[in-house]
Amino acid sequence: MYTSVADQTTDELGGPLSVLVRQKRDHVKLSALLERLRGTSGEDQAGVLLDIYRLVFPHAFAEESVLWPVLRRVLPDGGELTLEVEREHQEVNELVKKLEGLEDGSPERADVLGRLMEVLDDDVRDEEDALFPRLQSRVSRRELQVLGVLWELVRRIAPTRAHPVVARRPPGNVVAALPLSVLDRGRDVVDSALLGAPDRVVPVLHRVSSTLARASHAVELLPIMRSGEDPSTRYIARKPPFPWGTAVVSAAGAGLAVAAAWRALRRAA
Repeated sequence: MYTSVADQTTDELGGPLSVLVRQKRDHVKLSALLERLRGTSGEDQAGVLLDIYRLVFPHAFAEESVLWPVLRRVLPDGGELTLEVEREHQEVNELVKKLEGLEDGSPERADVLGRLMEVLDDDVRDEEDALFPRLQSRVSRRELQVLGVLWELVRRIAPTRAHPVVARRPPGNVVAALPLSVLDRGRDVVDSALLGAPDRVVPVLHRVSSTLARASHAVELLPIMRSGEDPSTRYIARKPPFPWGTAVVSAAGAGLAVAAAWRALRRAA
């Protein structure tokens, strides 16, 4: 029987440097932000969401780069356990991308926001109640502290925005770290300046933010960024992604068939 990380003291979790203490601290911050998010709208909601993104995405990126490889090594079922959390992380990325394209106040936005909060809460529970206590049982106090330092270093240089195209595992996510982090953090500065900015500069800031977003999207589409991923993390809300490749081939085939039929009709006429 394991004791949840939420119910253990700092000393029991390995001391202040321990990765488990750092994880628990972030989870407490996330719970407070989710509570602030409820009932917000407009700029207030945008500000809280920006704070959540800055917390959640570097946190998850560091987990996937530092912690999950260790769990897969020390636990016989570590592969299945970490894959389930990677799917939750992927769904968070997909939901945030969808949320960014929805108008404030729309019914669909409220549904997506509600689902995002639910998945984030589930992710915290899965980690604190299942994954981390099992990691704690298999590694030493010293190893938890070393992992804590490595996790913190990676978190400080990790991307701060949703990137659903990027692999949830090395080497893809590691390669993506530096370029996406630079673009994301620049966009964070611009988007923070947008909140309460004078009307005359809002259009300029929007253009700069959009340019940075397009640049990061171009980077994440590089083939190497998906190397190492498990194919099942391509699923969105437990449903297979749309088969774009098949659709393109089918559309091309249909276009050729229509063109051939048109040529035949012209010859007949």
